[in-house]
Amino acid sequence: MNLSPVPIAVRYTAAPESQQVTDWAPRIAWVIGLLLVVALVYWLMREGWKWRSVLQSDLPELPQAPADPGEPRLTMTGRYHGSTTAGQWLERIVAHGLGARSRVELTLTEHGVGVARPGANDFFIPAGRLRGARLDKGIAGKVLTEDGLLVITWEHGDRLLDSGFRSDRAAEHAAWLDALRAMSTGTGSGTASGTASGTADEPHGTTEAAATKHHEEGAR
Repeated sequence: MNLSPVPIAVRYTAAPESQQVTDWAPRIAWVIGLLLVVALVYWLMREGWKWRSVLQSDLPELPQAPADPGEPRLTMTGRYHGSTTAGQWLERIVAHGLGARSRVELTLTEHGVGVARPGANDFFIPAGRLRGARLDKGIAGKVLTEDGLLVITWEHGDRLLDSGFRSDRAAEHAAWLDALRAMSTGTGSGTASGTASGTADEPHGTTEAAATKHHEEGAR
């Protein structure tokens, strides 16, 4: 009888398993399909942005700061979160670069509010066009914490706009709110649109009504 261990070892040695072959075709097709969906969504967003800009082509050029804006009363650094039609927190204004979110430096003087935006269009809100201010939590589709946003309501052309700002130091919002409301009360009467004189446009010219309308829409 042959008791040599060599044949036994050979007999019970496990046969090497063949490696599983990866089928790359479905994976490549899936990746290409995903990229096409992303590209389509981006294209639709871009076209929607362009179309909105066309619809808002009647909006005049943004006012610029006067040569002598006056001594600063308040300053703020933070972020600009966009502008909308007053009281319509999802109706974004994109004309003249108002739709671009950016860093911002706000300066309040006796002549109005200077809005300096690195990498985007600067503009100025004249004191005579201020219509109110409030603390809110969302604008232009951006939702923040409760009262985390300073919203300035102002008149531009024949529209009332809400522009949203968030300070790097939230405690600054209260001082800005008081100062803006005081300026709006002192300069907001007798406008052509009738926003402060109690006409039919009053719901858009009062910050309380705008805030109420915003929250009613958010609840739907």
